[in-house]
Amino acid sequence: MTVMAERASSQLSVDMFERIAAFAAREDETVRFEFMEGRIGLKKVTDSNHGAIIMWLIRQCMQARPELDLNPTQGLKAEAYRIGRALPDAVLAPVDHFVGQGDWADPQGALMVVEITSYDSDTHRRDRVEKPRAYAQAGIPVYMLIDRENFAVLVHSDPAPEGRYRDIHTVTIGAKVTLPAPVNIGLDTEGLKKYLD
Repeated sequence: MTVMAERASSQLSVDMFERIAAFAAREDETVRFEFMEGRIGLKKVTDSNHGAIIMWLIRQCMQARPELDLNPTQGLKAEAYRIGRALPDAVLAPVDHFVGQGDWADPQGALMVVEITSYDSDTHRRDRVEKPRAYAQAGIPVYMLIDRENFAVLVHSDPAPEGRYRDIHTVTIGAKVTLPAPVNIGLDTEGLKKYLD
């Protein structure tokens, strides 16, 4: 669940946001912050099915591409000019790609980001509008959204610098989907059905 606090980006610098996020992480390990489109987002601990979906996806990626890691904890510098700070549910990149880059890594080299919708009032704006725009602006080749509310998997690819993906392929959960280059992984999403509420 994410709660967004309205704040103009001109009023809060990225450095100040990073200090706030680091302090909060030391005080309470159950919440993390992100900074998207000039707003601070509070990302709380997810439900157990959300975590089970991530673990399912990690197993699929490891079997198909063992030279890649699907990291469920790495934050990324996002949006145009890397002014945002996003906490994807997972980031696919070569093994050890983010070693030494800290909490907020440059997205260059990330092959895919994954988000899983939450059952909260902010999921539409965050996962279906802001995150695809930020990830496309950052040049991340593939954005996969597992949309539990709509029982669908959306695969965004071919990012345009102005902040949109030129191709969006949607399948119903239960169907097979191919994650395009540079990911090149086929998924049978039938395995996701048991994790849907």
